[in-house]
Amino acid sequence: MSNFTLEPVPPATQTANRKVIVNQYDYLEGPKSRTSELAFTLKVVFQFIKGFRKLHFVGPCVTVFGSARFAPEHEYYKMAEAVGKAIVKTGFTVMTGGGPGIMEAANKGAYENGGTSIGCNIRLPHEQKPNPYMHDWVTLDYFFIRKFMLLKYSYAFVVLPGGWGTMDEMFETLTLVQTGMIHHFPVVLMGTSYYAPLMAYLDFMIEQGTISAQDLHYVKLTDDPEEAILHFEKYIHKYYTIRKRKGFWILGERLRRKYTK
Repeated sequence: MSNFTLEPVPPATQTANRKVIVNQYDYLEGPKSRTSELAFTLKVVFQFIKGFRKLHFVGPCVTVFGSARFAPEHEYYKMAEAVGKAIVKTGFTVMTGGGPGIMEAANKGAYENGGTSIGCNIRLPHEQKPNPYMHDWVTLDYFFIRKFMLLKYSYAFVVLPGGWGTMDEMFETLTLVQTGMIHHFPVVLMGTSYYAPLMAYLDFMIEQGTISAQDLHYVKLTDDPEEAILHFEKYIHKYYTIRKRKGFWILGERLRRKYTK
């Protein structure tokens, strides 16, 4: 076979045959120079370290997902706010993607009711600003690192109505459960009228044999925040031992004790 690579043809407004990663989005545009690929790899490593340093002491967390497009007067915004309030009553930290809409509402519910509210924000072409209801947050450049952090430090997901990003985060988590990469991880879907068609399609997938009924064992559909809490607490208390983590003063971690329970 010939030794060649295929490269995407860039739009006319861009420079053709670009070999260097100019910004954090160029890494998906095919092969780059070896130096550029190495620089990208090092940046990814530092992004992971940045996330680890910021989030290591904030938990235990329950992460709330949902659309950034819902305004404060929307029913789903109010539902997310109630969920955030209910979660912190259990002693868990509320973590979100740190943006507006559902994320802001869940952070607000935690922040205004004596709980800890944390965000894992993403830097976008049209910058997503952190919402004002967080005690602390980290801003990352790559979605795959952000998803890793949200999953790594969470004991459960609560998924309210959302779009592509919300579906991506939910289905990747269910895939990790199905393949045994993570275990006993509860996922609560909130918004019965929104997710009822999806649940019906998942039942169809079971009928077709593409997934099994066991794959949905940890999934709960409800509109009731208290029912959501009962669902994920059932698995957390049975399968997890939650330990408090101590900071090392030599690493400058003593200041982070304010986020521990």
